Amino acid sequence: MPLLRFDNISLAFGDRPLMDQAEFQIRKGERVCLLGRNGAGKSTMMKLVSGRIVSDDGTIWRKPGLKIGILNQDLPDQDDKKVYDVVASGLEEVGEWISQFHELIQNIETDADMKRLEQVQQKLEAADGWRLQQKVDTMIQKLGLPEEKKMKELSGGWRRRVELARALVCDPDLLLLDEPTNHLDIVAIDWLEKQLLDFRGALLFITHDRSFLQSLATRIIELDRGKLSSWECDYLTYLERKAHALEVESEHNALFDKKLALEETWVRQGIKARRTRNEGRVRALEALREERMARRNVQGKATFGLETGSSSGKLVLEAKSVSKAFEGNIIVKDLDLRVMRGDKIGLIGANGAGKSTLLSILLEKLQPDTGSIKSGTKLEVAYFDQLRNQLDLEKTVIDNVAEGRESITINGADRHIISYLGDFLFPAARCRVPVKALSGGERNRLLLARLFSKPANLLVMDEPTNDLDVETLELLESLLVDFKGTMLLVSHDRAFLDNVVSSTLVFEPGGVIQEYVGGFDDWLHQGGKISQLVAEPENAKSQKKSEDKPIENAVTPEPKKQKLSYKLQRELESLPAELEKLEEALKTLESSMADPSFYAGDKDEVQSALDRVEALNKEIEVKMERWEELENM
Repeated sequence: MPLLRFDNISLAFGDRPLMDQAEFQIRKGERVCLLGRNGAGKSTMMKLVSGRIVSDDGTIWRKPGLKIGILNQDLPDQDDKKVYDVVASGLEEVGEWISQFHELIQNIETDADMKRLEQVQQKLEAADGWRLQQKVDTMIQKLGLPEEKKMKELSGGWRRRVELARALVCDPDLLLLDEPTNHLDIVAIDWLEKQLLDFRGALLFITHDRSFLQSLATRIIELDRGKLSSWECDYLTYLERKAHALEVESEHNALFDKKLALEETWVRQGIKARRTRNEGRVRALEALREERMARRNVQGKATFGLETGSSSGKLVLEAKSVSKAFEGNIIVKDLDLRVMRGDKIGLIGANGAGKSTLLSILLEKLQPDTGSIKSGTKLEVAYFDQLRNQLDLEKTVIDNVAEGRESITINGADRHIISYLGDFLFPAARCRVPVKALSGGERNRLLLARLFSKPANLLVMDEPTNDLDVETLELLESLLVDFKGTMLLVSHDRAFLDNVVSSTLVFEPGGVIQEYVGGFDDWLHQGGKISQLVAEPENAKSQKKSEDKPIENAVTPEPKKQKLSYKLQRELESLPAELEKLEEALKTLESSMADPSFYAGDKDEVQSALDRVEALNKEIEVKMERWEELENM
């Protein structure tokens, strides 16, 4: 018996149909991945499943009493809410009472507090609240969450864990996940994957992470041109079957178009033919015309190319005994590295490990504390910034790329700027809108268009895969594989790394950076472990694995509290003020950069401001992690 079923569901926004008589069902224990191009309507379908919106036509049947948990695409806010309260909110009104009880029981000071506690206890008893409170406590313990910490004190990976606990605490029959790996590093993605493999309910999820998809999905459904198709297989098998289905569709359309052309020729013959023509044949032709008008062709694919610069010298970059630290936190320690022409190097590490910092050091935008950097000759650098600071949000799409030009040269051939942007799936009308109106995926494609319009023999790409759909990812992969120059790539997309890089730099705790041949899987085969990417607390080394509690195996328990020394206590007390000062400086700088005239100023001053923003963000991140580290001691 299915948990949920779509019967002839239709939905359109304006004249754009997202679903056309769609059929779908999901059964207990299934892990179903929903695929489709950006804008195809995947997130809208999730809203239909959860009941947040209703369809124009058709019916959605849900099993009586069906409980649905939702893991939202965006991370929860960095606010003053405690972790315990956020997890309990997954139980709705009862969760609010549980949070109140949890707070009151620890802070009873007056008779009014005691009276309020008694009132909350009565509500919990009437709603079976004690059993539900046990669920909250158990979920927090299983996921190793710091229940008394505030959300603003947690990193993105830990906030994702809290959000997952909130979604799971109600024991959902069906769990919905919209891009669950967004904002997560490789360590957190691996952790999340293990939790979901242990989940006993049904999963319906959207992802562009192909390794995550291949590991989890037991079935794939695709939303393509308003139709839902189901594929009872894993992702790699789906790719083969889908390619064959598109080939068959193309052959069918070619035969259809040939028949339509013959019928159109016949109906336009001379007077004699029209007098004796078969009226049934005319009606059949009209039906063919209607069918052709209703056909929705496969959406075009991005077809961008890269302007390759002249060859650089054989030696591209060399680092000798390079070290870098922020506030005593070692980011890079005694690194020796030679980057030769044609190398394609991936950087692997947890968030905050220092990958972007190392790129800045190698490009001589940031000075190391010790050691030296030597750059090769004839370098033409193209830098992809994960924060997209190179885009002017107030300018239009075309102005961000054209920079006053009407045409650009790609590998010796002139292209009109509108035609060039069309390769990146920007129709002519979309080229005139300001960048601030674009989606995350569109901004990423625009930054690629800007990057690839200039000759380069050294590509430096910091998280280029964010918000790109699978087909665009695969095209970018193909482009980078064929690139004849040198590349430095930061990415948490494991499949992307495997398909593109020839070697990897792996960031381990303490600023240690090890070089390995091959991509992510090659590093694992050479003895690498994801646990190497994060520091292990002392009490984690002796923890035994438990077969009956698989979720606990995937997390690192918090270290036991120990009394801080006088020096460390003073450091902890000074951190809030230091962070406030840094955040105020960042806010002031970003405010001045928001002025459209800012980018019209001196280029060196603009670049200096961008570098300062990056440095401030890094310093804030390091201090936040230090604050968390000291509080956990």
